[in-house]
Amino acid sequence: MDTAELTRIAVDALEEIKGKDITVLDVRHLTSLFDAMVVASGDSTRQVKALADNVREKIKEAGGDILGTEGEQAAEWVLVDAGSVVVHVMHPATRQHYNLEELWGAAASHRRMA
Repeated sequence: MDTAELTRIAVDALEEIKGKDITVLDVRHLTSLFDAMVVASGDSTRQVKALADNVREKIKEAGGDILGTEGEQAAEWVLVDAGSVVVHVMHPATRQHYNLEELWGAAASHRRMA
């Protein structure tokens, strides 16, 4: 499965459960670890976990592999590693604090509001 398809599946999964401020960053020119980063916010710990779970389920249903998931217990920031695409789902305050979009600011980004 290519990066574009994985990214589309992840974004659709986030939108399905009302993920907010969905941003896709193309980071191919910044790292060889992955090609795209998806960042989204959830309003509560329960929603953050549900968003990450839905991303994982939809990618698996489409035949993709999940290499790992981190942060599920606290669920303030859950990372889903799908190989060429990494998805970060965060509480708005956590997202603002770490500001991944600025940290990876040299990346070409595409913001989708959900």
